[in-house]
Amino acid sequence: MHRSSLRRIAAAAALPLVVAACSSSSKSSSSSSAAAASTTAAAPTTAPPTTAAALSGSLNVFAAASLTGAFNSAKTALTATDPGLSVTFNFAGSNTLVTQIQQGAPADVFASADQKNMQKLVTAGLVDTPVTFAKNKLEIAVAPGNPKNITGLQDLAKPGMTVVLEATGVPAGDYTRQVETQLGITITPKSLAPDVKTAITTVTTGEADATVVYVTDVAAAGSKVAGVAIPDSLQPSITYPIAVVKATHNQAAAEAFVQSAVSGDVQKALAAAGFIAP
Repeated sequence: MHRSSLRRIAAAAALPLVVAACSSSSKSSSSSSAAAASTTAAAPTTAPPTTAAALSGSLNVFAAASLTGAFNSAKTALTATDPGLSVTFNFAGSNTLVTQIQQGAPADVFASADQKNMQKLVTAGLVDTPVTFAKNKLEIAVAPGNPKNITGLQDLAKPGMTVVLEATGVPAGDYTRQVETQLGITITPKSLAPDVKTAITTVTTGEADATVVYVTDVAAAGSKVAGVAIPDSLQPSITYPIAVVKATHNQAAAEAFVQSAVSGDVQKALAAAGFIAP
């Protein structure tokens, strides 16, 4: 896990103590001691290295479905130097996760695919101050080879096109409807999926001709789908906030995970999966 380990985050808290110790000195030294010091070369002093206590216990991270691949990829690195720490992920639509947390589900960290769902928990006083850790873009997912010759969102509104979108409240679905309004079109979906992973599965299984997910979902699906880009001029602002849940039973590990998502191993995994740095 090297420099970006979760344990290093805990070590940072001890640094002010070392600085304070180095800066304190006696102002009442005798003149004879001062004289002796002037004739004897002072040996350099080095503060002892700070070792953070190992993180342990369980850590339950509730995260948007689109984060599945990146977070799972980072898991090995997260626990490599803290074998006593058990990280469990709960992936689902951000709106579903919000409901679960509101109902008392044992979450330590919440990572949302939009600000709106995170704000619900902020307003309810259930999470600490969120921080943005990633950005994303929408993309159309179609069958390999694009047999329907889909070139843009307008094509999804044409008669005879079988489309699946995400339900209202699911960030990707809400983002898509924003773009529909901007274009002045109406896409009539065959069904509404509870999250992006379910939506893209309808394309890989042949149930739908197309869906709209994130570029990272299309990349994660590999050769099972093809992607049709949506112009940057139509892209909504897609930001991912993360926060410690106030009811956490593992504050140290929760805070370390949030920091790792911003600038540690988790952030590296996000970048590798195609997410955009905040």
